[in-house]
Amino acid sequence: MKKRMLSTVLVAATAVGVCAQEATSVVTVVTSPDPQTQLMSMVLTMAAAQQGAEAHILLCGPAGDLALRDAPESATAGQPPRDMSPQGLMQMIRENTGATVDVCAIYLLGRGEDASVLLDGIGVAEPGAMAARLMAPEARVLSF
Repeated sequence: MKKRMLSTVLVAATAVGVCAQEATSVVTVVTSPDPQTQLMSMVLTMAAAQQGAEAHILLCGPAGDLALRDAPESATAGQPPRDMSPQGLMQMIRENTGATVDVCAIYLLGRGEDASVLLDGIGVAEPGAMAARLMAPEARVLSF
């Protein structure tokens, strides 16, 4: 009985400790080409930012297209239920919460283009800095 009670107390104490170390930043890594998945990644990132997390968005592979001035229709077309596009919500997050948005370091190289094709305010991730964000103890990483 004492062992069981001690185990319960230790589990409860651990849970309180984990809750006390809440994430203060969220890094959302988006690679999916699916517009609904892209939009949901932005919905969750916005929710985290509204709850006080510092948000960072990393767009890789097909999701990098969200950052393009001349983005494909899949990035700009409104999705149900609120007719919001993945690119539109991403821009709203960046403008309203101060979130950073970067494409992967090799995205533009793979396209044979430079940063001039990106929307204003969107950068190219520096691998060392992005790795530090991903590894930070206070960070939560969301991957889509």
